[in-house]
Amino acid sequence: MKIHVLPQEVFNKIAAGEVVDRPYSVVKELVENAIDAGATAVSVETEGGGKTLIRVTDNGGGIGKDDLVSAYLPHATSKLQSAEDLFGVTTLGFRGEAIASIASVSKMKIVSRTEGGDAFSLSCLGGKIGEIVPAAGAQGTEVTVEELFFNTPARLKFLKSDAQEEGDVANMMARFILSRPEISFTYTANGKIKYRSYGDGLSSAIANVYGADILDQLFEIDADKHGIKVHGFIGNQNFSKPNRTYQSLFVNGRYVVNQTVSAALTNAYASYLMKRQYPFYVLFLDVPPEIVDVNVTPNKSDVRFADNQIIYGSVYSVVSAVLDGNSRALEYLAGSAPAPASKPVQEAIVFEKSSEPPKVLPSMTYEEAKKELEFDVPPIAGKVNLPRRTLDLTAALEVHAPTAGEEKHEDAFEENKKLLLEQEKAKQQRVDVRSLRFKGELFRTYLFYESGDDAYIVDQHAAHERLIYDKLRAKLESRAIVSQPMLVPFVLTLNGPEFAFICKQFPLLEEIGFEVGEFGGNSIKVSAVPSDLMNIDLTAFFGEIVATMESLRAIKLADLLKDKLASAACKAAVKGGEFLTEEEAAALLERMDGDMGLKCPHGRPVAVHIKKSEMEKLFKRIV
Repeated sequence: MKIHVLPQEVFNKIAAGEVVDRPYSVVKELVENAIDAGATAVSVETEGGGKTLIRVTDNGGGIGKDDLVSAYLPHATSKLQSAEDLFGVTTLGFRGEAIASIASVSKMKIVSRTEGGDAFSLSCLGGKIGEIVPAAGAQGTEVTVEELFFNTPARLKFLKSDAQEEGDVANMMARFILSRPEISFTYTANGKIKYRSYGDGLSSAIANVYGADILDQLFEIDADKHGIKVHGFIGNQNFSKPNRTYQSLFVNGRYVVNQTVSAALTNAYASYLMKRQYPFYVLFLDVPPEIVDVNVTPNKSDVRFADNQIIYGSVYSVVSAVLDGNSRALEYLAGSAPAPASKPVQEAIVFEKSSEPPKVLPSMTYEEAKKELEFDVPPIAGKVNLPRRTLDLTAALEVHAPTAGEEKHEDAFEENKKLLLEQEKAKQQRVDVRSLRFKGELFRTYLFYESGDDAYIVDQHAAHERLIYDKLRAKLESRAIVSQPMLVPFVLTLNGPEFAFICKQFPLLEEIGFEVGEFGGNSIKVSAVPSDLMNIDLTAFFGEIVATMESLRAIKLADLLKDKLASAACKAAVKGGEFLTEEEAAALLERMDGDMGLKCPHGRPVAVHIKKSEMEKLFKRIV
């Protein structure tokens, strides 16, 4: 077998598959370059979700004429000079792959001017570099990317819809606004301004992305724990979100998704969150660059820490102290009294693969930190019982949405077998109503019936609830759709991914009677609702919709409506504790049509069957 050395245009396209997979990743790489160039103002424009056009303009240091060609070359970077520099990376970019990768799969043009110099332009068509020509432009750099993946149609085919791609770009821009609150950003999509920040601080950045009202629900923290600086904003004990798109973690200014930190936050909030609710946070971790490895993946989406337990323990102890309001909380809240000075370092944490001499971590000693963490936080694996809560880090680490390979596939044969068994069981649980004799009620909740050697106990509320639910569901499925206009339209502001997801559901929402549309920025407007759901809680309803966006399965709005019907049935049904006459009990039983296998809409059994032999065993009549 002969080994071939791949030409540059081929390996650039291969690299593009890892560095540049979607329009948002192009935006990410270009904006990171602008930040590294010292820009204080960055403008991003997209069209067609970034497939048609991406333009990033900054006022940074610019690229000199002599360096323009090098900018397009693979592994060309101004941010590293030797392998040792990888263990102290302080810039966002450093691999030198992004520009070459983007240029190989697009029509790209760079116009740049350095301070005191002239502006020059250089274009690249699918990896083929053109000629440098004079241009007009202010100090800084403008990079234009057109027709992304025009020469790799297979890649283009797998991109999402324009709205979804634009939503992901908007989400990435929101992360930049939050991560660099000292820089002003403008993001425009299809001629409409989506975000505009002014570089005037983190509080302003959060208000710009999520709305000013959210600030009242947040704690601002500023802590130094074991030499790890933890600062930013976290949601209070009663503030949560239906998905993880409201979670932003920045390690040394770089946005990452890291399981160690996610687990620490999940466990810190464990006793405050309801099921399928997630904490809100915009959190910054500043750590010495020598104890964090950013060269883990080509897209730099995660980092590796020299010691996960120290990172986990620092984050957990700070966040849990603030949420629980213990004596240390004042040390960690921004604006409170300063924390006591940390002890000098005697030992160091270093990467095993580094041949450099040990570098110190400015905090207490490593052994002292370990000892304190043994008493202060749960270990990083397994389960531990604390007086305050039970924490399971193994479960907490499973915080990412499943990929296609991880999606659980159910055995069709087993599912069919299960269905047949349930149907057979239902047949066995149906009784002849005429054979049942009413024997009384207990606690004004349970109705007793006897039939030969069988006894049945019926929960009057569960039974009535199920009957009402069935009636409402039949009405829903056969109803003529009638929409009721709202006197004042309901406006809901979402983040970028949520907005794109909801827009995709507009046709389904309209099919069931909602009148919805875009309302500028990332907001939607509901002008009418189904007439038979006039009292629906719209905030909760749309919250349930966006809570499903991380799942790969298609959303079923009909299922959400069934939940609303279940709630309506529950409110309308006769309650436990309400007295029913024998005639009313008989009418309820007749409507059940002898089906003792029914369950209420929430899954509780309507009736319990007890044989005479089971009763006799209870009283030791038989063994």
